[in-house]
Amino acid sequence: YQPYLRTDKPLLSMSPESAEMTKYAANSLLSTKISFINEIANVCEEVGADVSEVAAGMGLDPRIGPSFLNAGIGYGGSCFPKDVSALKQLAGNSGYHFQLLNAVIEVNELQKRRVVNKLKKHLGSLVGKQIALLGLAFKPDTDDVREASSVVLAARLQGEGAQVRAYDPVAEDRARELITGAEMCSSALDAADGVDAVVIVTEWPEFGELDFQELRGRMRNPVIVDGRNMLDADEVRAAGFVYEGIGLP
Repeated sequence: YQPYLRTDKPLLSMSPESAEMTKYAANSLLSTKISFINEIANVCEEVGADVSEVAAGMGLDPRIGPSFLNAGIGYGGSCFPKDVSALKQLAGNSGYHFQLLNAVIEVNELQKRRVVNKLKKHLGSLVGKQIALLGLAFKPDTDDVREASSVVLAARLQGEGAQVRAYDPVAEDRARELITGAEMCSSALDAADGVDAVVIVTEWPEFGELDFQELRGRMRNPVIVDGRNMLDADEVRAAGFVYEGIGLP
């Protein structure tokens, strides 16, 4: 533990049961914050509010803080889904029904369905449509695709009859193991060739630096669903796109 003792972080001593519960509880609380802000985003869409403004206001309260208040298409990765499910199972095995975590998991799954519904709103039936997924890793700066939103989205789009093209700067090889039937592309612009819509799945910085005029010229239909609210909506719309964010007016 010497590396930890060199920092200003306290080293707590507790029972194995408490240590296990601490890990599960911490990640489950962070997952709950994500699902909560996503629910707020969904309400914002109904009432004309802007979830980014709402989150900024909420984050000023020191009891809440700004972390994990970024609305989007849900959490993924190797920790949050596993630990939320593990805590739910642990509680169930002890005879306790952890109702809140059921809702956290359900909301996280429904966010992907809402993306599909946004595409249908603009394209109608997705049968035969081509959809580009930009970003396959569960977050930027990793090639980890475990429980990534891209895996669920690709499967649901294919289930709707769509053809999926995809690009990720580092996660392509690992994504091939979990995403079947999708055409992996060498760049974001390559992925957009001839597609009916682009979905931003992972907030890689390079997607914010795209030439949107060129992107529009490559697409069959200029529809962007920004699943991470990372793009400048005004800039994208000025380039001639139909733009859909998460929880944005």
